[in-house]
Amino acid sequence: MHFTSLRRALCIFAVVSTLFELSLAAVLAIDYGTDWMKASLMKPGVPFDVLLNKDSKRKIQSSVAWKRDDRLFGTDAANLASRFPSDSFSSLKLLQGAPFDSGSVSYFTQISTSDVVKNTRSSVSLRQGGGTEWSTEELIAMQLSYVKKLAEDVAGELVRDVVVTVPPYYTQFERDAVADAIEIAGLKTLALINDGSAVAINYAMTRTFSPTPEYHVIYDAGASSIRATVVSFASAEDPKTKAQFTQISVLGVGFDRSTGGTELDRRLREILIEAFVNKHKRDIRRDKRGMAKLWKEAGRIKTILSANSDAMATVESVAFDIDFKAKITRAQFEKSCEGLNGRFAQPIYDALANAGLSLDSIASVILTGGSSRTPMIQTAVRTAVGDDRIALNVNADEAAVLGAGLYGASLSRQFKTKDIRITDILPHEVQASYFASAPGSRTIHSLIFPRGSKHGTKKTLSFNKRKEDFSLWLDYKNEVAPGFPREILEAQISGVADALGNLTERGAVDPVVKVTVALSDSGFVSVEEAIAYGEVKSSIAGETDGAAGGEKENEQVAFSKDKKEKDESSTIPLQLTTVYSTLAPMSVADKRSARDRLRALDNMEVSKQFREEAFNTLEGYLYKLRDLLDDGPETPFMKCSKPSEREAISRKVADTSAWLHSDGEAADTSTLMEKRRALESLEKPIVHRYKEIEEFPEALNSSQKWNWSTRLFLAEARANLTAETAAGLPSKWTTEELDALEKAVKEHEAWLNTGVEKQKRVKMNEDPAIETRDMRSRAKTLELHLQRLVKRKAPKVKKTPKSTGTQENGESNETDGTQPAHDEL
Repeated sequence: MHFTSLRRALCIFAVVSTLFELSLAAVLAIDYGTDWMKASLMKPGVPFDVLLNKDSKRKIQSSVAWKRDDRLFGTDAANLASRFPSDSFSSLKLLQGAPFDSGSVSYFTQISTSDVVKNTRSSVSLRQGGGTEWSTEELIAMQLSYVKKLAEDVAGELVRDVVVTVPPYYTQFERDAVADAIEIAGLKTLALINDGSAVAINYAMTRTFSPTPEYHVIYDAGASSIRATVVSFASAEDPKTKAQFTQISVLGVGFDRSTGGTELDRRLREILIEAFVNKHKRDIRRDKRGMAKLWKEAGRIKTILSANSDAMATVESVAFDIDFKAKITRAQFEKSCEGLNGRFAQPIYDALANAGLSLDSIASVILTGGSSRTPMIQTAVRTAVGDDRIALNVNADEAAVLGAGLYGASLSRQFKTKDIRITDILPHEVQASYFASAPGSRTIHSLIFPRGSKHGTKKTLSFNKRKEDFSLWLDYKNEVAPGFPREILEAQISGVADALGNLTERGAVDPVVKVTVALSDSGFVSVEEAIAYGEVKSSIAGETDGAAGGEKENEQVAFSKDKKEKDESSTIPLQLTTVYSTLAPMSVADKRSARDRLRALDNMEVSKQFREEAFNTLEGYLYKLRDLLDDGPETPFMKCSKPSEREAISRKVADTSAWLHSDGEAADTSTLMEKRRALESLEKPIVHRYKEIEEFPEALNSSQKWNWSTRLFLAEARANLTAETAAGLPSKWTTEELDALEKAVKEHEAWLNTGVEKQKRVKMNEDPAIETRDMRSRAKTLELHLQRLVKRKAPKVKKTPKSTGTQENGESNETDGTQPAHDEL
């Protein structure tokens, strides 16, 4: 069944209805792809959905570009490639964590017009046309920062925590590059999640499962690669709380890093290049703008061929002032991609093999990713798995980002969502390498994380014969991608001899070195801890035997204390230093410098925006004043202004207009604002008069209302006071208070009447005799004076004591409270 808007709405409702508003913290999720990126925001009080960009689109092109001094993002940036090919940067995901000499960089140069350069870390930077260089991490950080701003506009607060999707095959180097870009963007990495796992979470959100696992394949055909993830879904019970939850387990992963939508675009562009060269006998490959235009056209033609048998390519002035036209057929396109047909479905077979399952065990193959709509890819997958297993029940574009958002919400502890737990795996084999203890001996390799190792696990290595400092290397056992190094990091372990000596002195026999290696939930491997350990026998063993009965509790306390002291005496931490000798992540100093560069760029753009707003505001204000001066005599401006004032404004407008056209372009923000303030100071008295005339009736009515209300209250209050005094009852008010209120209302009435009479003689182009703000202020003072008396509570009346007895003649016999009413017997 196809994914429908109703199903999506139900999913969103299910999430939002279970949100627990423990705080106002927000979690951002970003699905960063080669061509497009999507984002979602999880925040209490905000509907959980995909973020819209400034053009109200649900996805954003993964591009950043400069149009001279203006930086643009998304489609605006991608469209600049045909005009400023050296200043428009797209498909940057191919370069994440990639060595400069790797196959990924070589492939990037085939599809992009950007200039790539090798930086000091042996990875890739890109050079603008003017010579400015940006690292890949910086350019991606700009895009993440752009999404961050979109999220903050929706959240109404700063957004910091983020979850970002990555392909499951990403190496440590690529994951480091993602994390570095996140940090440069001013965000905090809550987690990295494999995109297939994110889709699985989204799939499970609106479904229930039985305790018996059911198996599915998440088939993700993206721009740069194809991934297949075998997952199992099952209902399980928490052993502690006995609550039911959904368990998702990733069992196997398969992938092709070089087959995807980008490769289809590249081959389609080759068809267009060949057609141009054959027809016009000119080498368009030498023209960057022409190549960028053909790349954009190839993407458009691919979309048309997804639903049609042919398409007409048309590019005006593609290169050399030549208008290009060519008819491209789907058969022609598919023939150029014949070598890829066998690779489209291979990741499914690889994932099943890694999971130890057969196709017969699979309930469905869930298609996701933009390129899954391409007919030749769909045909290859249908042929491999059968039509009955194809499932189109998730949103191909948005399932990953929505799943990542749900995952982030579960990690942040700020929300309560459906209890879904996921276990992911490592697709690469990681080994520990070290030299044998004997000098000049061989290198020993130990496989610590085989393919399929679960994220969030640890392994401890024991070194029984180490007596001196040594190094431990973490390596990929096999090549993970063409041109990528196998060595991940070196852990230098020092302080070994002293630590072992100390343990021996404490009584430890044959102490050893233990090193703990961790595989994090985000897929990073690290050397977490190195210690010297040797069991030290307790010197007070047997000394805790106390008296029977009452001494037993003391014995338990002594044992617990002795065990803690024993653990501390048996372990000594060793110094651990991590060194990156191949492809290092960005250092703290590198990231700080990059963050400062981006902050300076942001500040410059904000300043430029303020300056442009000041220029436009001044220019618009000049047009407004000209219109006011040219309007007919019956307008409020003309009626409320004097000829001398209009003449002064006219001269100022003429002078400012001349200055704006001659010197305004070079003026700074403060100068532009000062020019506007000078004009406003001339218009302000006129505007004030008009507003005073407009607001006078309401202000007068309000003042008269409080005069009338006060007079009414005084009449009633004085009558009540007279009656209460005659009856000997306490009153809420005193004569002095009422006299003071009457004095206040008389003064207000006299001031108001005088002002109104003066105002009657004032012309429209003269300043008012009585200001409405003064009228409101005086009326408010009278109101408060009146309200204090009106709201006063009536005083309590003292009650007369009741009689306590009756004499025979019927007269009351009262007591003074100290003697009994009758004789005591």
